[in-house]
Amino acid sequence: MPKENTLNTVPTQHARVLSGMRPTGRLHLGHYHGVLKNWVELQHEYECLFFVADWHALTTHYEDPRVIPESVWEMVIDWLAAGINHGEATLFIQSQVPEHAELHLLLSMITPLGWLERVPSYKDQQEKLKERDLATYGFLGYPLLQAADILIYKAGMVPVGEDQVAHVELTREVARRFNHIYGREPGFEEMAEQAIRKMGKKNAKLFRRYRKAYQEQGDQEAMEAARALLETQQNITVGDRERLFGYLDGSGRLILPEPQPLLTRASKMPGLDGQKMSKSYGNTIALRDHPEVVERAIRTMPTDTNRVRRNDPGEPSRCPVWQFHEVYSSDEVKQWAAAGCRSAGIGCLDCKQPVIDAVLAELRPIQERAREFEEQPELVRSIVAEGNEAARDLAQETMDEVRRAMSIDYR
Repeated sequence: MPKENTLNTVPTQHARVLSGMRPTGRLHLGHYHGVLKNWVELQHEYECLFFVADWHALTTHYEDPRVIPESVWEMVIDWLAAGINHGEATLFIQSQVPEHAELHLLLSMITPLGWLERVPSYKDQQEKLKERDLATYGFLGYPLLQAADILIYKAGMVPVGEDQVAHVELTREVARRFNHIYGREPGFEEMAEQAIRKMGKKNAKLFRRYRKAYQEQGDQEAMEAARALLETQQNITVGDRERLFGYLDGSGRLILPEPQPLLTRASKMPGLDGQKMSKSYGNTIALRDHPEVVERAIRTMPTDTNRVRRNDPGEPSRCPVWQFHEVYSSDEVKQWAAAGCRSAGIGCLDCKQPVIDAVLAELRPIQERAREFEEQPELVRSIVAEGNEAARDLAQETMDEVRRAMSIDYR
């Protein structure tokens, strides 16, 4: 999704990217191609917050949480080794920012039960995880916890696959409902008009014209022009700007901005058996697997079952190794492999060698960085502690606004 298309409905001060992963321990090539490579690119373009979703892990693994702490640190090492730079992105642990839980609780007061029950993954996951007792509020409410994760940082964009778009839509609905209920602060219109006057006569007149065009004619271009005008104003506070965003569309003060889904490309990284790469299938190559382990795993991959003997011709589309070529090989190598397979001009081990070389080349720098972080566990903990503190500062700012809006700020 291009940056300019995503940001035109999100105030620039909220153009943050938020994404998290459940702590599953050491990561594999599926994680790298499906998530981490995207994170590495995003951190150079946006203000990024990446978090370990340890509370989310408890929604399905509450009975035995002992594996979570080690899984957290192993996963963070892989993040850093893959190229996530703590100087450019904020890395933190969800449970170390308790404001997530507070916002989750407060949002639960206004979220209709039916909204949670209709989230597609609710019934899907219950079917997939039949062996677990998931008749808990934690499991039902985890999409709302996800909403709190996003809204606590006023994140403008959330990288998701198509199967997760429904979660972002729920977050948008919750934010909309919250702003509708609590954005109408006492004296809202008067405060909005005062903010307009602070913009100066020319800009105030322009803003009112845009607002009228949008509210009376539904002119979307006028709405975007008004938003752009607000972004350039130096004489109004952040609170005034958010108030005017709400005044513009006829709602109320914008306390929790609605995020946009940032659709990510589906990972094309297959497992060793041709299925999706997943620990549950036992078909993974871990980022820190020893080169000999990686080579052996690829050399023993299943191939086209029609190639019983070396001189039997095969068909690449029936072979899991071909899927690895699709990810790792140049057009020239793919042409060589396909022609050699179909003519029986090359054997399966010959076909696998370029894949082995490419995978090892990709993993080499990642493994070198991983060893550096493995040897400095205190550095890893220090990076996360610093991220926890930065994330909590942002979260506390939002919670101050939320408490005031809900009249539970007693200071």
